[in-house]
Amino acid sequence: MNLRIRDLREDADLTQKDVADYLLCDQSLYSKYERGERPLPLELAVRLADYYHVTLDYLVGRSASKI
Repeated sequence: MNLRIRDLREDADLTQKDVADYLLCDQSLYSKYERGERPLPLELAVRLADYYHVTLDYLVGRSASKI
């Protein structure tokens, strides 16, 4: 799956730690989500989509439209 979570985080000038704190997870775990080493749970994907004000389809690379 082509997650856009790294691009969204960098566009928002956030660190992995910032996003991990928002998701209430460890930075090392969040890093694995970004690198595709661990699947991003749906609950966290929904939270990230809400946080970045994008659709889930955009977040997971199924759409080029953010809204």
